[in-house]
Amino acid sequence: MAKTEKNYDLAKERVEKKMGFVIHSGVYVVVNAGLIALNLTRSPDKYWFIWPLCGWGIGIVFHAIKVFGPSSTTSLKEKMIEKEQAKLNH
Repeated sequence: MAKTEKNYDLAKERVEKKMGFVIHSGVYVVVNAGLIALNLTRSPDKYWFIWPLCGWGIGIVFHAIKVFGPSSTTSLKEKMIEKEQAKLNH
């Protein structure tokens, strides 16, 4: 595989991961806005919307770390492959 093809595939993969995060975040906002509205109109004396908001929010944080964190550029598997290639080339 040529370097430009590899770069394209890597760029495509990163864009797909970022788009997945954007979609996940959008669904989170829409659904939780609906839950907040439902909670405040039906049972304003109890704030139960906090639980799904926080629980799902934890999932969003982990998704963001996976997509944008320090290991998002090169996976552990790719790093190991590169090390093995370097050993074989010497």
